[in-house]
Amino acid sequence: MKIGISIGDLNGIGGEIILKTFADDRMYKHCTPIVFGSEKALKRHAELLELSTNNFKTINNIEEAQEGKLNIFNCWQENISINLGKEDKALGKYALKALDEVAKAAIDKKIDAIVTAPVSKELINTPEQKFVGQTEFFTQKSGASESLMLMASESLKVGLVTNHLPVAEVAKAINKNGIIRKLLTLNKGLKTAYGIEKPKIAVLSLNPHAGDGGLIGNEEKEIILPALNEAKKEGVLAIGPYPADAFFGNGNHKNFDAVLAMFHDQGLVPFKALSFGNGTNVTLGLPIVRTSPDHGPAFDIAGKNMANFNSLRQAIFTATDIARHRNTFKEIHKNPIKKLSIDDLKKLQKEDSRY
Repeated sequence: MKIGISIGDLNGIGGEIILKTFADDRMYKHCTPIVFGSEKALKRHAELLELSTNNFKTINNIEEAQEGKLNIFNCWQENISINLGKEDKALGKYALKALDEVAKAAIDKKIDAIVTAPVSKELINTPEQKFVGQTEFFTQKSGASESLMLMASESLKVGLVTNHLPVAEVAKAINKNGIIRKLLTLNKGLKTAYGIEKPKIAVLSLNPHAGDGGLIGNEEKEIILPALNEAKKEGVLAIGPYPADAFFGNGNHKNFDAVLAMFHDQGLVPFKALSFGNGTNVTLGLPIVRTSPDHGPAFDIAGKNMANFNSLRQAIFTATDIARHRNTFKEIHKNPIKKLSIDDLKKLQKEDSRY
């Protein structure tokens, strides 16, 4: 299985965690990795961190990728000054080039899944190129009408209704149809990506104490609860809205397959408190598979040989698992049994006396 790995911010820890992950030869049993970036840049990371480059293989076409090698697809040729730990706006365009190339490879079905090393949104974003996050980037690139950011670990899965929004704008962005779309995307994703046949989803409230009966907000009664009722009609087992503090505080999350939070920190604060370093960021709803580690470029430790690569390794395992689950789901549901209408049954009765 070919996994495309974008190199991330060149002055961050992306190169380090990629090199450390594939220093373990056992990783090659799970996938054939292709790093989208630059051989020169990755060798510079290896040199600065005193890591091996013996297993590198530079390729010009995805088809040339070899099993058992750390294949590198050059997205640019020029030499770049790398100063690990420095936030350099000039490097943002190179992180974006890697993302563009890996997205194209996945859309063209030349690779089976994407794993993205961390980038700095601020360094990529420019007046000419608006960039608010990798989730939004791959949603737009793949032409998906809806996507969902899911933070996933072995014990907890948390999806978001709103992603990278200022807190002041969250309440205005919460609406019934939006919640329904996210629930449908999450429900389908849990089935196709994780093989959960009948997902049980908890939905969090927007306001403290779920609004306290309207004393501190009406969104629960007027928006969230009606959305849950509509989603149930579509076959989604969604329960709530639960006050977020008590929900995680009493361990209720253990009773559900996934949790849908209303905004970024409401979901990610408990997730990272419970699963940081062992989690994966998964984008559901896309025609392609995309995962990433649950952390950023960590400029403060870049170049110090301190970066923990466990989350990237987990993102790779998750990507391969999801790609296999999706293929299995497609195979199982390739020729579904047709549901017969009343008219169909009447026609069968006329044609065959057994009916």
